[in-house]
Amino acid sequence: MALSTSAASTTALKTLLLLLLLCVSSAIYIENDAEELPKSDVDLLEFPLNLEYLEAEFFSWGAFGRGLDRLAPNLAMGGPPPIGAKKARLSPIVKDIIAQFALQEFGHLRAIKKTVPGFPRPLLNLSAASFATIMNNAFGKPLMPPFDPYANDINYLLASYVVPYVGLTGYVGANPKLQSSTAKRLVAGLLGVESGQDAVIRALLYERAMVKVLPYGYTVAEFTNRISMLRNKLGKGGLKDEGLIVKPAQGAEGRIAGNVLAGDKFSLAFDRTPEEILRIVYGSGKENKPGGFYPKGADGKIAKSYLADVVKYRG
Repeated sequence: MALSTSAASTTALKTLLLLLLLCVSSAIYIENDAEELPKSDVDLLEFPLNLEYLEAEFFSWGAFGRGLDRLAPNLAMGGPPPIGAKKARLSPIVKDIIAQFALQEFGHLRAIKKTVPGFPRPLLNLSAASFATIMNNAFGKPLMPPFDPYANDINYLLASYVVPYVGLTGYVGANPKLQSSTAKRLVAGLLGVESGQDAVIRALLYERAMVKVLPYGYTVAEFTNRISMLRNKLGKGGLKDEGLIVKPAQGAEGRIAGNVLAGDKFSLAFDRTPEEILRIVYGSGKENKPGGFYPKGADGKIAKSYLADVVKYRG
């Protein structure tokens, strides 16, 4: 009986060890499989880091008066500090919303870098002058005094209108090009929150659509329409941007002027390519001519490929 019990115990132990070995092998296989993304997926996932860095710094400075270097220095990966960013004069409710956005962007940076190697924060120009240039270009003339994004709620929300939507359209454009389920899952998660941020910003501005932005005499709605028109012009990809008030024929189902959420004729989100995004955020209308928010250009293989072409041409 003792020998029989011992044999049974040995068999059970061997079976348990075999099961554990199989489990470990499966876990290793799954982990390795998740890490081995197609190179094209890696490039497409790294590109939006440029926009995520921009949003993280703009929202963080706006709400907290501090950026990644103070609040999450590891995420900056040693990249240069942004130019001209500062704390905005915000009401308690808007400050609370922007603070949430900032911390959400920190999470986005972590999520992307957990999936792909990433790169250090590029040099960002978040100065009031940078945003003033955008507004001047949107209206086709210098606004006097120069637009200050950090001055108050409305100005900061209008400046915020400039930012998340561009990244949102980039995620929509990237999704069908992705091959792996890991990359698609990540982009879907990022897109969901970016869309939410854009919706909140648009809703807050829509509530103030007919309010005049002082001292310029233009309404909030007019500012959004002008910004959207500028992005369409710079992106050179057709109509992919709409302000808060549109012609009824352009609204949902061609029946309404209110446009709290932008979308095509089926109310689906517009998409943009990396090239279109670079033309917009550089403010130059050219994917190979840095400027705007990125004085030295964006980072990652896709963005650098266009800068490399310029260097090659000059050489």
